[in-house]
Amino acid sequence: MFLTMIAAKIRAYLRYRETVRELSRLTDRELDDLGLSRSDIQYVARTHAA
Repeated sequence: MFLTMIAAKIRAYLRYRETVRELSRLTDRELDDLGLSRSDIQYVARTHAA
């Protein structure tokens, strides 16, 4: 049970980092097309990973 919880937290963190990395690579124009700004990246990544 404990190891399963740890593994889930690690997977969520990896999803968070991957989302931040991918969104950070987009230009401001591409982010605007998605309705996002640079300041939204961490929030979106955190929401996606949860």
